Amino acid sequence: MPPRVLTSAVLPRQRGGAVLTAGPAPSGGRGRGPWTTALAPALLALGLGLWGLTRQGSMWRDESVTYQVAHRGTRQIGALLGQVDAVHGVYYLLMHALFRVWDGGLVALRLPSVVATAAAAALVALTGRRLAGHRTGLAAGAVFALAPLVQMYAQEGRSYASVAALVALATYLLVRGLDGGGRWVWAGYAGAAAAAGWLHEFAVPALVAHGITVLTGGVPRAVRRRWAFAAGAAVLLVAPLAVFSMGQSDQVSWIGGPSAVQWADIVAVTALGTGCAYALSRTEGPGARATGRPVSPARLGLPLLIAPTALLLAAAVYRPMYVDRYVLYSYAGLALLLGQALDRLLAYRPVRGTARSRRWKRYGIRAGVALAVLSLLPVSLEMRTPDSRKDDVAAVARTVRSLADQDGADSVLFMPARRREWRMSYPGAYRGLRDLALRRDPVRSRTLEGVELPSKAIRQHVLGARRIGALTDPPDQPLDAVPQEAVKREALRRFFVECARVPVKGAQVVLYAHRGDCPSGLPHTGPGPLSGPGRAGPAHGGVGEPGGTVRARTEP
Repeated sequence: MPPRVLTSAVLPRQRGGAVLTAGPAPSGGRGRGPWTTALAPALLALGLGLWGLTRQGSMWRDESVTYQVAHRGTRQIGALLGQVDAVHGVYYLLMHALFRVWDGGLVALRLPSVVATAAAAALVALTGRRLAGHRTGLAAGAVFALAPLVQMYAQEGRSYASVAALVALATYLLVRGLDGGGRWVWAGYAGAAAAAGWLHEFAVPALVAHGITVLTGGVPRAVRRRWAFAAGAAVLLVAPLAVFSMGQSDQVSWIGGPSAVQWADIVAVTALGTGCAYALSRTEGPGARATGRPVSPARLGLPLLIAPTALLLAAAVYRPMYVDRYVLYSYAGLALLLGQALDRLLAYRPVRGTARSRRWKRYGIRAGVALAVLSLLPVSLEMRTPDSRKDDVAAVARTVRSLADQDGADSVLFMPARRREWRMSYPGAYRGLRDLALRRDPVRSRTLEGVELPSKAIRQHVLGARRIGALTDPPDQPLDAVPQEAVKREALRRFFVECARVPVKGAQVVLYAHRGDCPSGLPHTGPGPLSGPGRAGPAHGGVGEPGGTVRARTEP
């Protein structure tokens, strides 16, 4: 039976305060169940997620944090969250549980995001189907799966794909609730929204987007009350996390305003969604407009696309908050808009011209859609390479091991200290190298990067070393002004010479030695391969290798 469509047509029947008709779906799908709509987008998202999942064995810093924190004990994770990263606490605990069952390295790290993206694509498809029929749902789910940003975070060991799936579930349940759903639907809506907020509190702006849809859509007052109660319950459930994490707000002090490229992306995506909404409103037939249907893909999708981003941008008055991955779920709104637009476009039947010319116009439209999809291929290929992320922790580890094995480096310096996160998932590559600035390791200090020595002690340790591998940011990054960082730079500049500088994606590894003590044959041009006992990896092996685990290293 085709999905019901929410409307305020004449002679309605009512249930639970909502106004319903059981008319046919606006786009095909008669005789097809909902799972026929959801299956293809889910399989598409799953296939794209599994394609090149390990990214040639690379890992970037945020994923490295997930990997090493999830391998700590539950008490150690709890102690860490009391100091930092509480916003990611639930996700770390879930990943900890997964690694206890299956320590599958990079595959285990990223597979939950792949599955979550597939679930989100299916839920977007089901939402589109319920609003506008099978073809719209199918197109919306496919658009979501193909979106470049969605593909990117489908292969990342962070919470953003899971948050998107839960927001997609809440959005689907919202439509069910507006379509006469009872108390269990609204309870599920509140639960899904709260779960999304506990995975990352910046999921809460999705409720604002839903509120815009409910309050501007001509929804009956009784239904608006049910939504307000469910949304309020979700906010109250997330409030303890939000209040607690405010005490850790310095953790996001690195966020600046959007760059020119990011602004261009925001404007382009917003313009695309707005243009689709406008075109859809112009192409509605007189009968569709007469029904005054309060909820449509445009009325639901446009606020979901725009409101979360707008709220985070507006928060810059207090503190910059916008990062595209924080509002990944807003692409569900764009997918609903584009899904219905594609449905209309592909179903278009020209009425003018000869039969042959009308046929060629239809072929041209379909070819244009196919070319638009193919144009995503270069982006999709690039996202599955190490260069698609800010840095590559695995490449840094290989370079450090090369300096130790081939060039006699006996110690390391992390400049700045927060780059010690590069070491945490690949401690094997740093075996035998003394961390000259470290006072307490990350686990014992209940931190992500450890606690460093006072400046005077760091200077003494640096002067006592023979050859030092300094791990630094790229040259265009600002230098930290804290005393420990200043003394590292000063000691190296005054008492050492630079023997080699190896650029790595998002980093530099620089070998320093006392004058006259540089290894012969330098400088190097790149990292050497890792093999044998020095191979990088957690504790005994590399990430994803048999026997690889960090639990033995991180237990006190």
